[in-house]
Amino acid sequence: MQVLQAGPHKFILLELELDTVNSVAKQAGFESRVKDSPRSIQLDLTALNRQSLLLFDAADPANLGWFSRCQFYVDGRTGGVMQTPLSVANKRDRSGKSQANSVRLRISKELPASFRLPGKQPITEQVFYALFQNFLVALMKTGVAVCGGPLVQPLAGRTENIGPRN
Repeated sequence: MQVLQAGPHKFILLELELDTVNSVAKQAGFESRVKDSPRSIQLDLTALNRQSLLLFDAADPANLGWFSRCQFYVDGRTGGVMQTPLSVANKRDRSGKSQANSVRLRISKELPASFRLPGKQPITEQVFYALFQNFLVALMKTGVAVCGGPLVQPLAGRTENIGPRN
């Protein structure tokens, strides 16, 4: 981990190892393709032996059981996983339909120096790997809630809106 200063701004630069990121994804049951850039890592994750990931609509009353045990929340307007350096997007097939067993994940390597995880815990590479493992396990086992917005679409539970379509 490095601290960078650009004028009056300070940033934390996470020095994540691609092999470790790949290994964590594989341990959680995902096949991954990694693309590295200076400011972020992009992962295309596909769940092996799985029909659908547990990415569900938090506003749907039918998903109340999942919502009550949820550990991660995705802002549906931006794709950001709240209070983490992660962003989620749906992967789509050729016809534009969301693939139920795949997501695209972006890991930000540059964070503001004031960035803290829940509980005011500062972030380090080791803490990030544990957070990443927990997020991937939540996608497979306990569920991740999508809160509002049209950008990220739920993949589990009721995924279509009820009512007339215009």
